[in-house]
Amino acid sequence: MKTPLLLAAPAFALGALALGAGPAVAEDGTYQASLSPANNSGTSGQAMIDVRGSQATVSINVSGAAEIWKNAPFPHGQHIHIGGQGVCPGPQADADGDGVVSSPEGEPYAGRIAVSLTLEGDTSPASAVAADRFPGGGAYTYTRTITLDAATLEAIRTGNATVEVHGVDPNKLPPAVQQKASPEDPSLPLAATLPAACGTLAASQVSGPMPGAPDTGIEGVGKADDGATALAVAAGIGAVALAAGAVAVRRRTAGGK
Repeated sequence: MKTPLLLAAPAFALGALALGAGPAVAEDGTYQASLSPANNSGTSGQAMIDVRGSQATVSINVSGAAEIWKNAPFPHGQHIHIGGQGVCPGPQADADGDGVVSSPEGEPYAGRIAVSLTLEGDTSPASAVAADRFPGGGAYTYTRTITLDAATLEAIRTGNATVEVHGVDPNKLPPAVQQKASPEDPSLPLAATLPAACGTLAASQVSGPMPGAPDTGIEGVGKADDGATALAVAAGIGAVALAAGAVAVRRRTAGGK
């Protein structure tokens, strides 16, 4: 017995809708990293990135960081790194044996700087040491919505991106290191640009910006919820179409008697 065309069409539509919803769901999501101390800094925190298309709301909470630098709040450079192994470097990355791991030494592990998480203005690698545009002090909360390029988005979604916070209290470093200049900017001491905390971004069960962060106006649900919603909508449309098709067949059959 042949399947009536009106009954087959809704099933095809349901499959098409489900397939069409898949890639859109995979594009968005929330990613989180626990920031663990580096270079004996005592700095720790949490980073969360809520991705919607090319837009990302970045939320960071930091505590235990260096407090004062030149009689002002110690500036803490913070970045998204990509292109390495997607892991935070350990002591084995200390190539020159000075007892600390600088950003260049850690690059094969954490990756290169892709995004500078500044308070305002440029967010490119060119702002990596823009000390006057980073948050400062021993504890802070940061939230900003920025645009990410395709390479950074791909690294975040595949678990190959890290977040680093920089700036270590010189008193916590070996005496010889306290006298060193930063390889990123020789006008700064090494302590100013040393990684202080690091974490690898991974998919989070929490949706949206970090709890307690200012409202960004972005609304949405996590990947799993988005998928369930898309399939539920598709199933609902398919069910309505199926019922309509069945009614049409019954009417045609009744009319033929």
